[in-house]
Amino acid sequence: MQTRTGDQDKAPLAPARDHDCGRSALLIIDMINCFDFPGAEKVQAKAIFVAEAILGIRAAFERRGQPVIYVNDNFGEWHSERSRLVERALSHPNPVVEKLQPRDEDYFVLKPQFSGFYATNLPVLLPKLGVDRLVLTGIATDICVLFTAADAHMRDYPLWVPRNAVAAETAKHDQWALSIMEKSMAAQTASTQDLDVETWLDKAWT
Repeated sequence: MQTRTGDQDKAPLAPARDHDCGRSALLIIDMINCFDFPGAEKVQAKAIFVAEAILGIRAAFERRGQPVIYVNDNFGEWHSERSRLVERALSHPNPVVEKLQPRDEDYFVLKPQFSGFYATNLPVLLPKLGVDRLVLTGIATDICVLFTAADAHMRDYPLWVPRNAVAAETAKHDQWALSIMEKSMAAQTASTQDLDVETWLDKAWT
């Protein structure tokens, strides 16, 4: 039997075969972040508030036994892994990552480009977990969240992108991206203040 060592010892295992459908997954996109890119100070200021909304959604998913998946850019570190990215992000004061560190039971997917589906194991992981609908959160609304939503929509996943759980550099970019996801991808974009997470999870999907 193959054994795992180091940080991988704590990584949750997906079923060997596809799980029965009917589950939701929370995707937390690019929130493990050093915020050292152009315009980052504007995004980080919003991401602090977004992190609170995400924590509320994550708690509801935990209560219901639904999977939480961090989908994170590798930031050019092709040999990187979860612990290294978290350590790097916390090498300086970082209230976003301090609030929203992944837990042992959370899944973690590294992506090399904007979409969480491009060149990652996410398309394989979701059916193994029995996931057939997604809640997308994180940054940036008009880039990685939008690209991930487009790929999810093409795979027929019903989507909820809570507007208080995503952030872009400007309010204009936020609204533009949310409008595209709502109109072109049939995504629900109500905030968690207007749509209860438990209600969304209990919705009958056809």
